[in-house]
Amino acid sequence: MLARNDSLVTEFILAGLTDRPELQQPLFCLFLMIYTVTLVGNLGLIILIGLNSHLHTPMYYFLFNLSFVDLCYSSVFTPKMLMNFVSMKNIISYVGCMTQLFFFLFFVISECYMLTSMAYDRYVAICNPLLYKVTMTRRVCVVLTLAAYVMGFAGASAHTGCMLRLTFCNVNVINHYLCDILPLLQLSCTSTYVNELVVLIVVSINIAVTSVTILVSYIFILTSILHIKSAQGRSKAFSTCSSHVIALSILYGSAAFMYLKCSSPGCMKQGKVSSVFYTHTGPMLNPLIYSLRNKDVQVALRKSLFKIQRRNMS
Repeated sequence: MLARNDSLVTEFILAGLTDRPELQQPLFCLFLMIYTVTLVGNLGLIILIGLNSHLHTPMYYFLFNLSFVDLCYSSVFTPKMLMNFVSMKNIISYVGCMTQLFFFLFFVISECYMLTSMAYDRYVAICNPLLYKVTMTRRVCVVLTLAAYVMGFAGASAHTGCMLRLTFCNVNVINHYLCDILPLLQLSCTSTYVNELVVLIVVSINIAVTSVTILVSYIFILTSILHIKSAQGRSKAFSTCSSHVIALSILYGSAAFMYLKCSSPGCMKQGKVSSVFYTHTGPMLNPLIYSLRNKDVQVALRKSLFKIQRRNMS
């Protein structure tokens, strides 16, 4: 479907994050560092969870998939973004742009539902600890994960399919550092009414389903935490929830600003800065806020490093 091209434009130019020459090199170094930390953090967490059997629990199963999504997600657009900082023109083909748009939306929607599954997992663990193993079986975890990917595929297909029906002519400069929905709609020389309607419906459904599920889960979680008599127990539960809330705030706050506030050129400029938080900051911080503060992961990391060191010495 992506090979079909009914438009007059055969390639686009990505404007990038800024057009100020003096900022190109510092921004290249900054985002290269962020991307490196993202790759090392998420890939390291995937390997760590995969190699340590005591981490093969529902919580780390979802964390494994979240790290996989973040790893793929950041790799969809960051290499092209880095090229924009060191090249005069960052050109991307029509097919390449539509492909990037599809996978960008697929992974970001999948991440929303993966975070929702993690909220449900925390709800069961805190509110029904005695039934946790019975409720969060391997089959339930697999179904929740597949549902996240299915919703991501459905949303990405709807947006990309509607984008392919548009005609782009003359102006081909995308006012963004990636092929995203709203910047592309501004370049269309045909009606975008259907696309805007699809954006409203799909984004609203995804936000409503995930946010309501998360909100209800946290209402029950907060109620259960307040009934915990031990101060240490309450502190531990709050600590786990605070990490999840931070990740949710970064993703939903910046995404809502980008997609729901407005689509004018002025707002789009602010939206580019806002989108940095959910395209770069979130994937970089997730391994830190979900794992490095976790004792199980720290123990697994020490054991793995000890095994490597012992193997090198022998």
